Amino acid sequence: MRRPRYALSAYDAEGDAIWALCADAEDLFGDPPPPARGTYELLGCAPEGKLDRARAHARADGSAPLGSLTLEILDKEGRRAEEWSLEDVRVLDDRPCARDLSLRDLTVEARESPHNPFDHPQRPPLSPGYRLLGAEAEPWGTCRDLAHVPDSRPDLVEPPVRLLGCAPRGVLRTALDAGEEDLGHAKLVRLDTAGRPVQSAVEGELVAWIPSARGRGLVDLTLEPWSERPPTAAEEVWDLWDGGRPAEPGLWSRCGAAGRRHWLTTALDHHEADRPDADSGATYHLDGRHIIDVQGFFCALGEAVNGPGGYFGWGLDALADCLRGGWGARRPFTLVWHDAQVARTCLGLVPRTGRRPWTFEELLAFLLDEGIDVRLA
Repeated sequence: MRRPRYALSAYDAEGDAIWALCADAEDLFGDPPPPARGTYELLGCAPEGKLDRARAHARADGSAPLGSLTLEILDKEGRRAEEWSLEDVRVLDDRPCARDLSLRDLTVEARESPHNPFDHPQRPPLSPGYRLLGAEAEPWGTCRDLAHVPDSRPDLVEPPVRLLGCAPRGVLRTALDAGEEDLGHAKLVRLDTAGRPVQSAVEGELVAWIPSARGRGLVDLTLEPWSERPPTAAEEVWDLWDGGRPAEPGLWSRCGAAGRRHWLTTALDHHEADRPDADSGATYHLDGRHIIDVQGFFCALGEAVNGPGGYFGWGLDALADCLRGGWGARRPFTLVWHDAQVARTCLGLVPRTGRRPWTFEELLAFLLDEGIDVRLA
């Protein structure tokens, strides 16, 4: 059997209760599909500004781009109660409102914002409807109701995960020898070259097995996931952690943007919770040569504080938690930011879709507000 890349155990197992060591896995990785575009009816609208101009263009051209649209949910007194947003909106149709000919019904195509607090706007009792706002909170009129037109396309069905060349042991070996059909609920973990766990991959139900072509006594198992699959970018991160926690600084910079995001989750999983913080007053050196986005900043910051593969937050809220102690550094401390001009040039420049990324100046201001002595080099 070739070097196992995965270990299978009971999903709630602790310690070394391994069911099988597996040479490889197929159909394991799965990126979430891009947010689906849907069709929505804005009913009883009094459009203003850009929305009013877009409906006129749609009438002439068949459709018109609008951008981001925020529906400010009003309470019975007409005050803001909550908000709900659509992104990349395109106006498709404009017609008189069936209930009030002084108003308009608009059909739009859009994506729901991933930051919406719920799946559909929830109006309080006796609410007059919504106040419509643009991306910079400019007023675009009002709307009495919103209806989502259901999509008739079937949902995509993901394939099961196939675990190849598995050497079963323990309760799994017993279940296979007895011909049991219910093989149980399992957890799959990625291993490094020394057989140490790198990161949990997926959880699910073992539903089938066949003898494996990879060797005598080995089996191929079929696992139906119930947890989210690891993203495709996890594979490049796991390859860089294949020899254990990295000893070489800056390996995270070899990853793409999605890989840098997953690097942070892997680093968090390997944080040593019982390791004491360094004494306050320490100086940490932030290598800024590869900080071209916010994820890169947090990868570099974790490395500056806790060494290669280290973690010290993956967002401002998480960073604030780390600064309270227990994550490697104790305030006050000094952060020397080398090659800071790279981040000054690159951060905050991704086109805005919902929440824009933080700029260099915003990150710097946050650190200073938290009492960190930042020195740009």
